[in-house]
Amino acid sequence: MSQQGLPPFTWSPLALEVRQYLYQYWCQHGRGPNLRDAHEALGLSRHDLIAAYKELSRGEIVFDQTTQNFAMLKVPPFSSYPTPVQVWIDGAFFAFAGCAMESVAISRMPPFEGQVLTLETSCACCLEPISIVMSDGQLVSRSAATALVHVSMAPQDWAIPTVMPMCDAMNWVLDADHAQRYERMIGRRGVVFTIEQAQPFVKGVADNRMWDYHWNAAPLTPEPILEAIRGLGVDVSNWDPDGPPR
Repeated sequence: MSQQGLPPFTWSPLALEVRQYLYQYWCQHGRGPNLRDAHEALGLSRHDLIAAYKELSRGEIVFDQTTQNFAMLKVPPFSSYPTPVQVWIDGAFFAFAGCAMESVAISRMPPFEGQVLTLETSCACCLEPISIVMSDGQLVSRSAATALVHVSMAPQDWAIPTVMPMCDAMNWVLDADHAQRYERMIGRRGVVFTIEQAQPFVKGVADNRMWDYHWNAAPLTPEPILEAIRGLGVDVSNWDPDGPPR
């Protein structure tokens, strides 16, 4: 996925090499590398690394480009800073997931094949704990059968200028009532996905990230995304400006 409004493009060989390294490093360490780590692993200069980071920032990876060392904020499905979703492996904290929707895709990454990942999160409105266990992209168990992914930003506003606001708008809730309560708290309407709806929604990304070295950044176009969400049976009437009042 690219930033919204960008024309289609193809990653350079440099960007592909660095992107694969970032995925591999994060899946091994639960955090991102600094410039020295990347330099020692890839043999690239500071100039080349930052050039690759600048290119990758046109997609879903987010850097703070105002910093001299190009601080790495997100390498989806992971986040450098605390988010509501913790990823645990073998009883120990491993990393922060980028968002609720990304957390559904993490266990599908090749380094986690055959492993069991526990997502420790909470309801966005009341902070009541929610535990979800995934393996190879499939749901193993959940502490709340009614748990939902709440999305409080419509696709028309996704990836502008990065995925950070979009990720922040994707959160777990205990059920539909808690979703509505959360909407009243933040003053924004949203839609909800069941886990069974979220899984096929992220499948295109989950089946390609790290699996396809040359996986390209598809342009983010809101209308097809909205149609795909409708096709999953998600009620998107809250995103319809001409919809009935609630």
